[in-house]
Amino acid sequence: MRRVLALAPVGALLGLGLLFAFFGLRDDPRYLPRAMVGKPVPEVTLPTLADGLPDTLTAPGKGPYLINVFASWCAPCEIEAPILVALKDQGVPIIGVAYKDEPVKTRAFLARTGDPYTRVLVDRQGRAGIDLGVSGVPETYLVDGAGRIIDKISAPLTEDDARRLAAEVRR
Repeated sequence: MRRVLALAPVGALLGLGLLFAFFGLRDDPRYLPRAMVGKPVPEVTLPTLADGLPDTLTAPGKGPYLINVFASWCAPCEIEAPILVALKDQGVPIIGVAYKDEPVKTRAFLARTGDPYTRVLVDRQGRAGIDLGVSGVPETYLVDGAGRIIDKISAPLTEDDARRLAAEVRR
C-alpha cells in the first residue's frame, strides 16, 4: 500500500504530462484569436484623450473606419506610426485606443510620432481591450459602415496592410 501511495505523485505528473502533450502541443503558437471578426463593435464608453468626455468606439458618419489599439510603451506601435499617419493623409478615419497607458505619456507619444487619429479614447484599465479581444498591441480593426468588425491585424501595420485597408475603406 505504501508503494502505491509513493508512486501516486509520479503517476499524477505522468498523467499531467500526457494531457499537456495531447492538448498543448497540438495548438499553433502563431495562432492569433479573431473572435470579434464578423461581430459588431463592442458598446464601450471611454474618456477621450482631448477632454476626458465619454465617447464610444463607433465612428460618426457613414462608411468604414479603423480602430487602432496602441500604447506609448509599445515599440512596435512607434514603428507603425508613420503608416497610420499616411493612412490619415489618404482620408482614412482612425479611432485610436490608448491601451493601459497614462494620458500624459500618450500625448507625448503622439507629439513625437504624429497623431493619425480622428479621436483617441483612453483605456487605462484595458476594459475595451478585453471587449475587443486584444491579444497585444498594436492591433488594428477594420469596421464596416454597419459597425461590424470585418478584419483584425494583430501586428504592426505594413505598407501592404495599409494599401489593402485604404482600399477597403474607400469601397
